[in-house]
Amino acid sequence: MARTPRTLLVLSLSLAGATAAVLSSLGTAATADTPSPTTADSSTSSAPSLAGLRVLLSNDDSMQAAKASHADGLGLYEIRKALCDAGADVVVMAPWQVQSGKGTAVTNGGTLTLAERTRLPAGYENDCSGTPSGSPVYGICLSDRPCAADSPSATPSDTVKFALRTGLAAKAGWTDGPDLVVTGINSGPNVSAQVNDSGTVGAALAAIDQGVPAVAFSSSGDASQTRFPVANYRAHARFAAGLLAGMRDRGLFTDRFALKVDYPDVSAGQRAKPPVWSSVGHGQVVWHAYRPAAPGGADSYDITLGVCPDRPGDRCTETVRDADSTALLKRGHITVVPVTADRTYGVRTDGGRELSSLRHYVAHDAPRS
Repeated sequence: MARTPRTLLVLSLSLAGATAAVLSSLGTAATADTPSPTTADSSTSSAPSLAGLRVLLSNDDSMQAAKASHADGLGLYEIRKALCDAGADVVVMAPWQVQSGKGTAVTNGGTLTLAERTRLPAGYENDCSGTPSGSPVYGICLSDRPCAADSPSATPSDTVKFALRTGLAAKAGWTDGPDLVVTGINSGPNVSAQVNDSGTVGAALAAIDQGVPAVAFSSSGDASQTRFPVANYRAHARFAAGLLAGMRDRGLFTDRFALKVDYPDVSAGQRAKPPVWSSVGHGQVVWHAYRPAAPGGADSYDITLGVCPDRPGDRCTETVRDADSTALLKRGHITVVPVTADRTYGVRTDGGRELSSLRHYVAHDAPRS
């Protein structure tokens, strides 16, 4: 359908409510790493095919991709390119601002506005050309006016629910789609206890709540976990396209649960170890601390983030045998975990056949790095 250079869509939400608390995003130290043309991957014998697949792409890092650390959405453009190169038709509806740590939060009142990005980040300008939808990239802010630099943002779950209920039909003509929701690639892993905080995973859960299959992708940063090299995003994006193509070929897309896929750091030239089927760990990895603010006064506290030391006996210690954090961060594997939104203790889940088939696929047939 025809699109103007900058399209604004205003959606009034009727529910009265409150906004979620904002948690700080990961650090933004500068790096010299910049996007460059993709080179051939000698480990891939044939290109994956996602021809005709309609994909809604969102994240929690925003669609800005402006920070030197690559912590604000560059991974979204890498996976967008990989999916389109494999033949998918990709539409992006993502948060306007970084929404890291928002989990499944939604906005219960106000107005959402879409701003189409017509000038994409350097190196990604010609990606997805010629797709049926035109593969627009939208950022969604919480405002009744055009999105501005300081406009508050829709949450990750907001973007997915809006896209599935209204946005894709209005902007892409997808009245019966998409076929799949992809979230990410996140800047930093989403493992163990912090999975509950993840907007990347939260957006995928919002999709399966609406009956649409979803996969959430997150990539490790470098050794500091404050810089997020293009090499990690790019390797993960190639793997993701192959993984999804294999799932599609085998009829493994399901809305009974979402998949969470985390990729290790390969920026120093090492290769990711093969994917393993894992569980969400119980230990802490990233620690939220609250310290008196100076000179904020006695009632002000700064939110700070740090990496937990893994000391036996404390809450940072991982106790789950097949934990995602252990396989990813200590052993260097790609980790794949099924996640659901059902928080009922001891509940019997359905989807056993799909779960078994996916586990077999990951262990035996999924692409390697």
